[in-house]
Amino acid sequence: MKLKNVVFGAVLAIAATAACTDEKIVYRDRDPFNPPPDGQSGFLGYFTPATKQTTCGNCHSGHQRDWKTTKHAGAWSTLVASGAQQALCNACHTVSHAGNAAVAPAGYARVPDSAYHDVQCESCHGAGYTHVLEPDITANHPLAHVALTDSLASCAECHSGSHQPFAEEWKQSPHANVITEAAGRAECASCHEGHATLTSWGVLSNYVEKTSTAYLATTCAVCHNPHGSPYPAQLRFPTSSPDPNTNLCMKCHARRGEPQATSSRGPHAPQGLMLLGSGGYWPAGVSYDTALIVTSHGPEGNPPLCARCHVARFRVTDAQTGTLVFNSTGHLFRAIPCVDAQGVPTGSTSCVYNTTARQFASCAGSGCHASVNTALSAFNTSRNDIRLLARTIWIDVDGDQVLDAFPTDSGYLAKVMLNAPAEFTVNPVITAAEGALFNIRMVGEGYYANADDSKGVHNPFLARSLLTANINELLSVYSGFLPLTLPPEVRGAMYDVRLGADTKAAVLRRVAQR
Repeated sequence: MKLKNVVFGAVLAIAATAACTDEKIVYRDRDPFNPPPDGQSGFLGYFTPATKQTTCGNCHSGHQRDWKTTKHAGAWSTLVASGAQQALCNACHTVSHAGNAAVAPAGYARVPDSAYHDVQCESCHGAGYTHVLEPDITANHPLAHVALTDSLASCAECHSGSHQPFAEEWKQSPHANVITEAAGRAECASCHEGHATLTSWGVLSNYVEKTSTAYLATTCAVCHNPHGSPYPAQLRFPTSSPDPNTNLCMKCHARRGEPQATSSRGPHAPQGLMLLGSGGYWPAGVSYDTALIVTSHGPEGNPPLCARCHVARFRVTDAQTGTLVFNSTGHLFRAIPCVDAQGVPTGSTSCVYNTTARQFASCAGSGCHASVNTALSAFNTSRNDIRLLARTIWIDVDGDQVLDAFPTDSGYLAKVMLNAPAEFTVNPVITAAEGALFNIRMVGEGYYANADDSKGVHNPFLARSLLTANINELLSVYSGFLPLTLPPEVRGAMYDVRLGADTKAAVLRRVAQR
């Protein structure tokens, strides 16, 4: 009986369905946008403020999803919760004229409606009303500026000033400077020219400067994804990855870290490779405990890697009153920046290395060093060791960063250049002399323009070991005419500590024989 009822019910359902097939069903969607509260400016803002559904997101659903996870989506509530809300803050925490091409107060600045709360799409792209009336990707598609040349129509309008001077610090950093020679070469452009960097990373979004032939620096939007990302600070790639191919910094700062048999070119941006412990020419006898760097500056002891030291934020306060003087964002990208008399970081790189002229907060705050003084002490020890080892191998007497034969230059390599210049001939074999030259250019201070240039900080353990092994290999391979008399500053007890007593004795014995 139950079975018959089930079958009969199924027949009725089919009949009912068939009876509807000739009817025309018309769906009426909701309007995709609301009239803009500030009709004069054309800023639409939220479609539904309670759910943070932007009007733009009704069509651009992917961007809406990603943006909703960013701090921009909570900008208004953050301001309110701070307890420091003032009228002058509102424009940068709402949809307004700030950050886009609008030239007069607009959006929340004209009509303080909740539809304009938070930093929404139009905060960067500009008013969208004309676009939603008749979407056209060429005629009225609102685009954002990624260059910071116009500080009133880009990230710089809000991310600047004493509150968060990202733009001011960035403008003093190397990222703001385009090396035109490199930017114009196809093999270099992906790291030296903003358009090419974005393209190489698969970023095909439209922006105001996309078709410009002017060189684009490494601006905010090159490293940060304005629409959101799964990484901190909306970065396009993680900074914590120990893989140079996926680490944001190392995608450019881990290029040529080993000598090439068929080229005389020196290192180029090898910083990431040094930090990870894989850079340099490794002669036989390299003794290097990788745990030392891994547990200190490397992935285990310092998970943020480059960013921990090079994007370190700190506050500068008045010594007498304790009031805020400057809120450094770390966007000079210098681990120990030069500072002025107040302690505010500057773009200079020529100041002396002490705790008055430089800020060592990144070192003391990293967890490795107990104080700025212990950090400075470790820095000086490492720097001096590497400098002395380097000068044993090559003294660039004329300062031209080119190895010349003795006596124009001095050190072991200058003597090899004098007695066996063929050792530096480009061929499929990397000689002991070529390997030592590469290492000196990489970690020696002032020997090469594209060096590691960290004074050994990125990996003092590897730098010492490489240069020590280079000295031993040079003494072994070129024993017929090495060593020349050692410079006074590299004689003495350092050989007991860094090279070992046996090597020191061999060096001094051969010097005496000359």
